Amino acid sequence: MQKSIEAEYWVVDQDGELTGPGELTEYSENVEEEFVRPLLELKTPPCETFSALRSTFLELLDELLDKADELDKVLVPLGTPINSGPIELRPSERSRIQKRVLGDNFAYAKHCAGTHLHFEKRNVTDQLNVLASLDPALALLNSSPYFRGETVANGARAYIYRKKCYEYFPLHGQLWDYVNTVGQWERQLDRLFDSFKAASMNEGVSETNIDASFSPQDIVWTPVRLRDEMPTVEWRAPDTSLPSQILRLAEDVGTIMEHLHHAEVRIEGDTGEVTADRITIPEFDAVLTYVEEAIHEGVESPALSSYLERMGFDVGEYDPLTRNIDGRDYVSPDEAREIRLRYGDRLRRDVDNLIT
Repeated sequence: MQKSIEAEYWVVDQDGELTGPGELTEYSENVEEEFVRPLLELKTPPCETFSALRSTFLELLDELLDKADELDKVLVPLGTPINSGPIELRPSERSRIQKRVLGDNFAYAKHCAGTHLHFEKRNVTDQLNVLASLDPALALLNSSPYFRGETVANGARAYIYRKKCYEYFPLHGQLWDYVNTVGQWERQLDRLFDSFKAASMNEGVSETNIDASFSPQDIVWTPVRLRDEMPTVEWRAPDTSLPSQILRLAEDVGTIMEHLHHAEVRIEGDTGEVTADRITIPEFDAVLTYVEEAIHEGVESPALSSYLERMGFDVGEYDPLTRNIDGRDYVSPDEAREIRLRYGDRLRRDVDNLIT
């Protein structure tokens, strides 16, 4: 099964101040600008095996870090920038429309950096449902508890993105319930596209501009999405983090995705379990409870950690960066710059350790 990784990283200068990527997004088709100026995204091509995905991701990231060194820039693997001044939005009609519709809440999205895992479409209904049930595994990569310097949750990115940015449009940015068919998923997309179009037109956006910038396939920013590229099912739940952590999660989730093609998928109870011949996912309300624990408590929650262990994750092998950063009620901008530089250095050392 083909799979790929997309990882977003903050770009800072030698003082830890957020800055634009400049030439970092010009040398390779695998590196792209994001919708805010100090963020870039590294994208691997589809890979058939995990070994190929691992080597490709590390080679691309190592090259990107070398380019950053040449430009006196540093990449930072944190889910939020901790604390910073205003974050500049890159001009685009798509972003302009979102800002008109979401209002001030759209600003929350400017503080979020995540990891996206893509898996080749096969048993798509089972893939959608199982990935939804794995949403609580976001806790394994929680990498910042801070938003604008203040502690908000163990996973600040997930909290501000889901609870704040899409507070008034929950189905556009929060986890969806299980589906019985792919057609049910696609009909939901059509309804949400129509509702977003209506909201946009109420804010004075022309129908022509909406149709030019959005489609039913890209109208949602949910933790699980269907994508036309490759084509894939995309899992967008976790923060960005160190590559050792991203690769561990990619392998664990990929193993479950491979397994579901040979196992019965059943929705039952509130515990969940992956066995040799069956994947039992909890009722959706139970998943939402685990998600809340993942966002607010992270892997420090015994109930969440037990759930993730039953679903096939060795929780003890993960080291969420939030653990190491947390502890202060408030982080000043100067302290945030120091933290960003510290974790930029950790990113470089992590890649070196993985390559050698």
